[in-house]
Amino acid sequence: MLIAVIQLVAGFLLLVWGADRLVAGASAAARNFGVSPLIIGLTVIGFGTSAPELVVSAIATLKGNPGLAVGNAIGSNIANMGLVLGVTALIYPLRMESTALKREYPVLLLIMLVCFLMALNGSYSRPEGWALLTGLLLVVIWIIRLGLHRPLSDPLAEEFDAEIPKNVPTKVALFWLMVGLIVLPVSSTFLVDGSITIARFLGFTDVVIGLTVVALGTSLPELATAITAALNKEDDLAIGNIIGSNIFNLLGVLGIAAVIQPIELQPIILARDFPAMFLITGALYLMASDFHGPGRIGRRSGSLLLAMFAGYFIMVLLSAGHVKSLLPG
Repeated sequence: MLIAVIQLVAGFLLLVWGADRLVAGASAAARNFGVSPLIIGLTVIGFGTSAPELVVSAIATLKGNPGLAVGNAIGSNIANMGLVLGVTALIYPLRMESTALKREYPVLLLIMLVCFLMALNGSYSRPEGWALLTGLLLVVIWIIRLGLHRPLSDPLAEEFDAEIPKNVPTKVALFWLMVGLIVLPVSSTFLVDGSITIARFLGFTDVVIGLTVVALGTSLPELATAITAALNKEDDLAIGNIIGSNIFNLLGVLGIAAVIQPIELQPIILARDFPAMFLITGALYLMASDFHGPGRIGRRSGSLLLAMFAGYFIMVLLSAGHVKSLLPG
């Protein structure tokens, strides 16, 4: 058991560091090759922070634990909206000003609906996995086209420009990119092996571990990026990173897992986890809307997001049947 815990902790630490090196190297290299900051931010940074979820889910599926992959994708989305943006809004109230984000949010809601409809038959098949990956490619193309038509003065473009490393030699950038590509699968293997061992020891299913422990761990890059953006008062970057990450989780993480191995879904995922994801995503959309002025996620909204996430987290543990004995009566 001790070895499993060490594997889990070491996997998390290496995963976060590897993802950071991957994003930094890829961003710097893209800048050196003349790619605009907005496109780099919307693709490399927005999707790059989801690399941990993708690699962890792929390795979990290859090891015969696709439930961990599904739990990781859905749990990470809920953690991103509730925990990451909740904590970020408590540190610095966020305003959503960029029209690019207002276009992306409805796309995220549409993708969530499509993934839910696909899941109604109780599984994700390989053709559905390929459909999700095709959808991811289309989204990337759409985002690039959107970025090419945005003015240089767009708030999000300015924030990405400030975040992308400058004056990094291309050789150094490519070196860190390769380091990230090597560290991610190695650390993910540690994480998955440790998680599976702990799950079996505690009697949890791989889905529960994916929804809780693994989802929290793989959301650490998003948390670090969002907090840094908040401290630098880069509102659109904090929110845009989460939207891009959640889109990638659904299309990329679920897609690659289903392509590797068709996934059988537990009924509780449809009854509990998808509704929770819709609820917290919809709540954030209402908070960030500009029906009565500029979109704003204040500290009160951040507290509500955190409360919703905490309530969901407790509900998952209770439904697993492992904390009931700790309650009075």
